[in-house]
Parts: sequence; C-alpha cells; structure tokens
Amino acid sequence: MATEEQKNKPEVEEKGVNASDEVVEAATEHSAEGVENISEELSNDDTASTDLPFVIGKKAGMTRIFDENGCDYPTTVIEIAPCYVTQIKTMKNDGYSSVQLGFDEIPDRKVKQTQKGHLSKSGVSGVRNFKEFRTESDSDVKLGSKVDASIFELGDFVAATGTSKGRGFAGHMKRHGFSGGRRSHGKNSVMRKAGSIGAGSDPSRVWLGTRMAGRFGNDRVTVKNLEVIRVDVESNLVFIKGAVPGAKNGFIYLVK
Repeated sequence: MATEEQKNKPEVEEKGVNASDEVVEAATEHSAEGVENISEELSNDDTASTDLPFVIGKKAGMTRIFDENGCDYPTTVIEIAPCYVTQIKTMKNDGYSSVQLGFDEIPDRKVKQTQKGHLSKSGVSGVRNFKEFRTESDSDVKLGSKVDASIFELGDFVAATGTSKGRGFAGHMKRHGFSGGRRSHGKNSVMRKAGSIGAGSDPSRVWLGTRMAGRFGNDRVTVKNLEVIRVDVESNLVFIKGAVPGAKNGFIYLVK
C-alpha cells in the first residue's frame, strides 16, 4: 500500500514544475522586452549622427567641379569612414579632455583580443584603428556614437592632416629646390652639385640642419583653411577645394 508521503509526492512535483514554468515564461518575456528596448536604442543610435568638429576619412582621389558660371575648381574627394566614439577622456580622470574615434571597419574575427577588450566598454565591434582628438573642455558625447559626413556644411573651412607621398632618397635639387651650378664660363660637372656645405677653418664642421640629400616625403602634413564645396551625406562623401596631402586610400583627419 502506498503511504501518504508517496501519494502527496506527485502533487508536489507537479506544483514545482508549474512554478518553474511560470518563472521561465516571466523571464523570457522580460528578456524579450529588454532585447527590444536595446535594439530600439541601437537603431536610434545608428541612424543619428553625433555633431563633432572632427572626423576621419579616406582619400578617394581628385576631380573637378563646375559652378553656375562655368568655372571649374580642383577638388579632393574624401570618403568619410564610419567613425565611432570608442573612448572619452576628461580633465578629472586623465588630466586633459579628448575624444577617441575608432575607424577602418573589419570583420569582428580579425580584431585583436586586446582591442576587443577596449571596444567592449563602448559597445563597438569590428574596428581596428583609433585616433584621439583633443577638445577644449569635457565632451558630453556618448560612447558608441557614430560620426559621418553630416557634420559638414557648404562653406566650412577645415584643416586636413595626412601622410605625404614617400619619394625615397632624393637629391638636394628635388628635395630642397636647389638650382645647381652654372652651365657656362668653363664650368664642368657642377650642374647638379650641392656646392659648399661650410667653411674649413671656422667653424670646421657642418651646421646642423644644413639642407642636403636625404629621405624625401612620408611626413605628417597639415593643410589649413580648405573649403568644403560639396557634401554628399547619402554616399558619405565630402568634396574639398584644393589638394590634400597623401596618396589614394590614405587616411585623412579633418578638423573644423
């Protein structure tokens, strides 16, 4: 014969199963609501662009643009890379104020583990290059915010910074614009000579900084007061009047 404990045992088990099912259902509903809220916040963040005075782009090449009067202007096309705010430094915590942007998107599997740990704080993934911009005061921008071409308007003046084209080891005429030696009055084999580099007795040495042959190019160059003459927000393109340092597909830092 079954005891009273054995009779009551199935009922207790059924009650426990029902209670656990209710807890699971409540948890799933709560998690679903949380996922929906997070997805809505992410979608809103993706569509909205943060208004910052700086951005990172890639040099797509040069072209020319005609105005209403038929005048053409040499133009550099900058493709604004998707930039995300990956770090914010404040005067209180770091001693100075700055905003770090992450750019150059790649598959998440190619991101280094150390960079993944750095990106986890901002919720950004698939970024491998970073650039820090100083600010005058602490910025109220949020981590993970996106920056695109919409921050520019027609008529804005920007400073473009890039790495100039490397030309290898060059002579003094190409590197510094020397004119060379005379080609007449009995001169021989001095047309491309550098000439004297200093006196023998005093100072009996070569002055530091004397312009000579050497490595030419591959330097960090900044060109200021370049005018924005066209902005294509849909394609994330910015057209800048004039030349910008660097070769095609080189990264350009634009600061208003």
